[in-house]
Amino acid sequence: MGFLSALASLFGGGPRQVEILVLGLDNSGKTTILNQLKPPDAQATSIVPTVGYNVDKFSASNMSFSAFDMSGQSKYRTLWENHYRNVHGIIFVVDSTDRLRLAVARDELWMLLDHKDLVYRKVPLLIFANKADQKDAMAASEVHLSLGLDMIRNRNWHIVATCALTGQGLVGGIDWLASNIKQFLDS
Repeated sequence: MGFLSALASLFGGGPRQVEILVLGLDNSGKTTILNQLKPPDAQATSIVPTVGYNVDKFSASNMSFSAFDMSGQSKYRTLWENHYRNVHGIIFVVDSTDRLRLAVARDELWMLLDHKDLVYRKVPLLIFANKADQKDAMAASEVHLSLGLDMIRNRNWHIVATCALTGQGLVGGIDWLASNIKQFLDS
């Protein structure tokens, strides 16, 4: 059966294999989001902060995602660029309750988008405005303005209000990302 699966995948019958980066500042909810995207029997019961990076796998929209969950602590952010060259999509997670560090998130996002390995590639960008269920959370439209997303002209992008703990907004966002990765790969 393995040979037939490989053959079907080669001719477009199986899920397409793609690599994505999951980036954002520490404590934004990146690992919790990835945990929520896994099948229920594969989900962890407790989440610990990522040190360095982890690779998680999940499937959605007839794609098999290898997600590089990169640490958002300042001392590890320089590691992000090691993965830009081969990536098919980017998820940038923002803690929509952390107004004080939104400017830092904006600066990190724009350094990422201006990097030589990404600036001329039309890699789709999905922004999760996470923790939207909290009473002091900014609306996705406010996060959108604070990050300066209207200035992005050379790639498709989308912002979704999410709650990593309940899964709110995640499926719609991943469907958007999968559709745009397909367009990116087919162009």
